[in-house]
Formats: sequence, structure tokens, C-alpha cells
Amino acid sequence: MKETVETPYDVAVIGGGPAGMMSAGRAAERGLNVILLEKNTSLGKKLLISGGGRCNLTNAETNVRAFLSKFKDDSKFLFSTFSQHSVRDTLEFFNNRFMETKVEEGKRVFPISDSAQSVFDVLISYMKAGKVTVRSNVPVTGFVQSKNGHIESVKLKNGEVIHAKNFILATGGKSHPETGSTGEGFGWLKKLGHTISEPKAALVPIEVRDQWVKDISGVSMPNAKITLLQNGIKQATKKGKVLFTHFGLSGPAILNMSSEVEDLMKYGEVIISIDLLPEHDYATLNKALQNLFAKDSNKKFKNSIGSLIPAAFIDMVIQRSLINPEKPNHSVTRQERLDLVKLLKDIHIHPTKLLGFDKAIITSGGVTLTEVDFKTMKSSIIPNLYLIGDVLNIDRPSGGYSLQLCWSTGWVAGNAIPTSKSS
Repeated sequence: MKETVETPYDVAVIGGGPAGMMSAGRAAERGLNVILLEKNTSLGKKLLISGGGRCNLTNAETNVRAFLSKFKDDSKFLFSTFSQHSVRDTLEFFNNRFMETKVEEGKRVFPISDSAQSVFDVLISYMKAGKVTVRSNVPVTGFVQSKNGHIESVKLKNGEVIHAKNFILATGGKSHPETGSTGEGFGWLKKLGHTISEPKAALVPIEVRDQWVKDISGVSMPNAKITLLQNGIKQATKKGKVLFTHFGLSGPAILNMSSEVEDLMKYGEVIISIDLLPEHDYATLNKALQNLFAKDSNKKFKNSIGSLIPAAFIDMVIQRSLINPEKPNHSVTRQERLDLVKLLKDIHIHPTKLLGFDKAIITSGGVTLTEVDFKTMKSSIIPNLYLIGDVLNIDRPSGGYSLQLCWSTGWVAGNAIPTSKSS
């Protein structure tokens, strides 16, 4: 027998991730009676593993237009949202609650503690201060609509029915399903009449067939230049950190190109070209090698190349250069040197596939953006439903943009719900 809980909540938030916690905290801070419902046994599971457990909580690009340019065509929807809660506001939010931050390469912002727990603790304190009722281990099974089109309650798996005046959906996408992001919110929204773009893995590591890549697992290049090639034609180029792994490639530069790799693979073989020495062009690298070979003219080739390239790549470069490793530098021919320049500037790696939802940083897909009012995050179809975070069909790069989207949309939704004084 179902138990109906008639507590007159002003707001029920479904989903205890970063967007859900931010929206619950902001609504409660304004005096609203808020309940947060989470299907896991604890909140913030994905948040706590983000950034390798360090939590890249935003990107320190404080110019709103420059920040939103990274969202490409979707940026036109987001100006109102980010003008209400920007990167500056996020930094102030955490810093004012005694969580210091630091900025690393690519303007990525981390807590000074290097621990996602610090971010989580701020959000928990924020909700406690507003007296948010938190219920964990209570999976929601769907919404109940009234005859006037409003949502009147949500059903829980245990048979309870939770009534509220307003609802915020923050169930996320489908990345890292082990954390609870399994996409059930999309099914509920379809039933309510929303248009959903089918989620697919985005910002995903890439599996490759090249054994040498796997042999140097754990090595990273902080500022590599990578280029995508198909049929000998350059398709895209990016600079950034590349991480070599036991299955292939990861790191921000790779993640940010993964959707392009996937799209190109539909049409044939894709090659990822890595420039080991992007600070040199071909001419300056040739000159650097000439100087190196002249300075160490009697040294063996295998013992001198390490002064120019990272140690992890020495064996691979020696094997691929086809230069006899025992050859003294003064005997390296002009053609061998020119071939070596080309190798160092254009090492080919062969992707076989992208990893799946379980390894995706985010998923693309979700609610069509024209069905959301971004001034309030309110659904344009259901009058008392607000949609935030990864349920929205917004593509964005790696580097703090995903969590900033959660902070901004969550805060705006929590700020927009009418109070008794404003309604």
C-alpha cells in the first residue's frame, strides 16, 4: 500500500549531484521548504570522483562571452543563465565558504586541497544551513501530473508519494552509470512531452592499436599538439595535455577531440598525429638536431636523442627513425635527419574505438534547449518543472565547463522558484 507524504514542500529536487545540491541550497537559502531525493545511498558520487578525485570545479575564464564561446552554438541559450551566476560568482561562492582555490594549466580551477571532498563539504554545509531535507537511497520512479498540466508529486520506489509545489530535475546524463547516472530522467521527460536527443558518450578516452602507446602508460605531455587526419587531409587540430594509458589516449586535449574522432570514424580510418615538439617548427627542429649532432658528434645516436625529447619516447623514436642506434652522430645522414624531424613532428597513432558511457566524462544529448527558459531554467512545457545540469542537451569541452554549467543552472533554478512573498 502506497504511503502519501503530504508535507507541503515548496521544492522537490530529484538528483543529489552538483547541480541538484546547488539548486536545493539556493532555494532553501531563500526561505523555501526543500526536499532533495537521491537514489544512491549517499550524495555526490560522481562529484567525488571528478578530476581524478581532485575536482576541476570551474574554468577561470571570467569573461562571460569568452567562456560561453566554448559551448559553440549552444552559447546563445546560456547568456541569461551565466549573467545571473558566472564563473566569478562560483569562485566567490566557494572562496567565501573558506574553500580556497588554485588555477592550473588551461585555467582549470581546483580546490587548494586537491580533494573533491572540499567541494562536496561546502555544498553539504550550504544545504544544512538552509535546512534542506535530504533523503538518500530513495529511487524516484516517475512524476504524477495533475489535470492542469502541473506536476503534483513524484513516486518513490518504496511506494511513497512526495508532494511539492515545484520540481527540479537534476538526474544527470548517462556517463559513469556506476554513480547513478543511468538516464532515467529522460524517459520521464519524454512522457511529459519533452523532446529528447538520444544521449551518447562525449569527452571519452580513445582506445588505440599502437602497442608503444600502451607501453608508456602513465606518461603525459602537458602541451602536445594533436591533429586529426583522414585520407591524408587535416580535419582538426588542438593543443593541450595528452595522457598515454594502458588502452590508448586520454587527457583534456584528447577528450575534447573525441566526438570529432567518433564522427570521422564513420567515414573511414582516422589517424591521430602527435607533435612531440610543438615549440619547434620543422626548420628550427632541423637546426636543433644539426647543433646536437655537431656538439656530440662522437656520441652514439641512442645516447644523445634524449636531450631533445622526453625520456619515455626515446625507445619508440629510435625504433621508428630507422637510424642505427649505435651510429655516431657525425655519421647520421642528411636524409636520416630530415626523416627524424618529420617523425618527431608527426607521429601517427591509430584509434580503434571510443570507450563507452562508463568512461565518459559527460554525455551529450538530453532535453532540446528550445524547450527550456534559460532565464529561470523552467520547462516551457510543464509550468512547475525546472531542468538543470546534464539533463540539458549541451555539448561542452573538458576543463571545468561541465561543473560550471551545473553551478550556474542549479543556482538560477533555485533562485527563480517563487517564494510566498514573490508569488
